[in-house]
Amino acid sequence: MPNAPSFSSVEQYIAAQPEEKQLVLSQLRQAVVANLPAGFHECINCNMIGYVVPHQLFPAGYHCNPELPLPFMNLAAQKSHYGFYHMGIYAMPELESWFRGRYAEVVPTKLDMGKSCIRFKNPKHTPYDLIGELVSKVSVDDWISV
Repeated sequence: MPNAPSFSSVEQYIAAQPEEKQLVLSQLRQAVVANLPAGFHECINCNMIGYVVPHQLFPAGYHCNPELPLPFMNLAAQKSHYGFYHMGIYAMPELESWFRGRYAEVVPTKLDMGKSCIRFKNPKHTPYDLIGELVSKVSVDDWISV
């Protein structure tokens, strides 16, 4: 995206969002951080809030660019939605199946999901507890072994 701001910290990323998006983004972040398995590191990744496997745990890094840590999740405030990018859903069919089933049980709206991106358009229907549960299901070792 031309002229997109570049962020150096998660706090800076959140503060740069419109005020109405800051609360939802902070609540999503809290759901992630409270359930994040040991070893993942929070950072700015792809100019979004990212959760990665640091080089000290996986020296090979990201296969497309080994200088970057191995990515796992990202969180972003987009123009018309909040995006939660969870690579485990893309790489682990049983996790995707579990998530789709649980989502249908706890959220009254239709799931809006791509290969790894879950889009939330209405903050009232954002399942923070379910996101926390999803985050807790994949350890660093699980992710490295996929």
